[in-house]
Amino acid sequence: MTDPAEAGRRVDEGFVPLLRQVPGFVAYYWIDAGGGVMVSTSVYEDRAGAEESVRRAAEFVRDNLASLLPNPPQVTAGEVVAAG
Repeated sequence: MTDPAEAGRRVDEGFVPLLRQVPGFVAYYWIDAGGGVMVSTSVYEDRAGAEESVRRAAEFVRDNLASLLPNPPQVTAGEVVAAG
């Protein structure tokens, strides 16, 4: 990410409200891991919500973050097997 602060602002103001509208939304976290690396985690009650969030994320990245991304984002999905 070439400008983590700007990316965070765009995600907070534009993307988080979109995710909150997805059925089954539980939580979303956008993390600055340093060195231009950003990590996001979404939590949904079911797979359908998670899949919808991935679709919305792809659109949001294309329309709002592409200019800040030197590399394409990587998407990983899975089920929670332990929590605290």
